[in-house]
Amino acid sequence: MNQKEKMINGFLYSPENDEELYNDRLKVKDLCFQYNNLAPSETEKRKELIKQIIGKTSDKYWIEQPFICDYGYNIEIGNNFYANHNLIILDCAPVKFGNNVFIAPNCSFYTACHPIDKEKRNDGLEYALPITVGNNVWIGGGVTVLAGVKIGDNSIIGAGSVVTRDIPSGVIAVGNPCKVLKEVTKDIKDKYRV
Repeated sequence: MNQKEKMINGFLYSPENDEELYNDRLKVKDLCFQYNNLAPSETEKRKELIKQIIGKTSDKYWIEQPFICDYGYNIEIGNNFYANHNLIILDCAPVKFGNNVFIAPNCSFYTACHPIDKEKRNDGLEYALPITVGNNVWIGGGVTVLAGVKIGDNSIIGAGSVVTRDIPSGVIAVGNPCKVLKEVTKDIKDKYRV
């Protein structure tokens, strides 16, 4: 297995000593730089650049500037995806977003992990675990989602949360570490009807 295959499959790998991974990161960093420096009104150019950056996109999506990722090809976004300003995705492992996902400003998704063993860590080894966000998920401002986490369908993650463990479907979860606060019930859904 080469370093890229190890990275994507959750094994220890060396990002520093692999020319392919280094070149992949440089390529996407250049594309992100181009994207982040386009005029906000250049909507068609922005959509085209996102298609070059992200591995799989849908028909309807929007990502506000700035946006930063590590590789891009490990990111998949569903239909009707919206991310507000300053989205960071460290996509060493796959990061998948379902349909109707809304992400507030200053959110981060980190798949990269470092070994507990100091020798391996000091040798520059790391590993990565995937992140999966279901359908109809709303992620509040300043949320950090860590490696290996799955967020279930129809859930809401409160602003400022640090998601360290899986979150089930149909709940509101908040805090550091993020924990389920309550289920999304009919009463809660009806509370803010216009």
